Amino acid sequence: MRELELSVRTGTCRILLGGRLEVLRELAGGRRTVVVTDPTVHLFQGHRFAGFDVVEIGLGEASKTLETVAGLYAAFLERELDRSCLVVGVGGGIVCDVAGFAASTYQRGLAFGFAPTTLLAQVDAAIGGKNGVNLEGYKNLVGVIRQPEFVLADPSVLGTLPEQEVRCGFAEAVKAAAVADRGLFEFLEAHADQALRLDSEVLGSVVAGASSVKVAVVAEDEAEEGRRMILNFGHTLGHALEKSQGLPHGYAVSQGMAAAAALSVRAGLLPSGEAERLEALLARFGLPLAAGPEAWDHVLEALGKDKKRRGGDVRLILLERLGRAVARPVPLREIERWFDDLRKRR
Repeated sequence: MRELELSVRTGTCRILLGGRLEVLRELAGGRRTVVVTDPTVHLFQGHRFAGFDVVEIGLGEASKTLETVAGLYAAFLERELDRSCLVVGVGGGIVCDVAGFAASTYQRGLAFGFAPTTLLAQVDAAIGGKNGVNLEGYKNLVGVIRQPEFVLADPSVLGTLPEQEVRCGFAEAVKAAAVADRGLFEFLEAHADQALRLDSEVLGSVVAGASSVKVAVVAEDEAEEGRRMILNFGHTLGHALEKSQGLPHGYAVSQGMAAAAALSVRAGLLPSGEAERLEALLARFGLPLAAGPEAWDHVLEALGKDKKRRGGDVRLILLERLGRAVARPVPLREIERWFDDLRKRR
């Protein structure tokens, strides 16, 4: 088991790569512990955390709401949890987000940890301390930044994932490589086939590489006032596509990254060959590249409500080269002109 440490203002998080779910009992350290999970994870992995008090939430984005959080508050109250207790989210990004937000805000903050069970959560969503829910269909509008005590990334749970979930996780791994680690990008290019087969050695290197990117960036800028913004590469456009088209998160982010790379070329920042390499790698992982022309008609409206908007500008993350991203404020009118180019290109 390999361990990374993220130490920032809101706490210190141990990231345990290659651990097993059975380690949860040791990490709980004798504290009263409530596990928050969903029915699917409970079905496939519940025997591995048997003996803990378990609370289930619903499946999918429809459960990432304040109503779900209120249900957890009621469950915590019924169980008389206090600040000596521990909450552990065992599941994908939605479970971790909701469990972390509920724990962070109940009694002004209970201790919590995560055992992410999807590749997407292991390489990205469970790391960094962002915990929150959606509001009125818009992603992550309500939330806090507060670090879990630990993130336990067990590779053995990934074998039960549907193919689509695996591909979504690789979208986030490609993102981490594209914005901050050219070496990881080249590793993914060289080992995409083995990674898709969930080869344990290759997958371990991918999870470790993407996790290391996330830890390094968050350690420098926990509150997302500067460098952490690069982790939103593909997400500003991707979230808009996710909402308007009903796509899985990783698929929407893949389309968002392909579009952001094209916009980077359009802005004169990125050589066209680098954008083509990014698209080729996303395609290797079976991820979609092109949103239909009609999709962009809905994106501008969503961008106008994006939490990263400042006045008439939207802060987009663009690439200067593979492994280096920059944040640029771009007027909505300019983005609209760029979208016209994208419609013709697609």
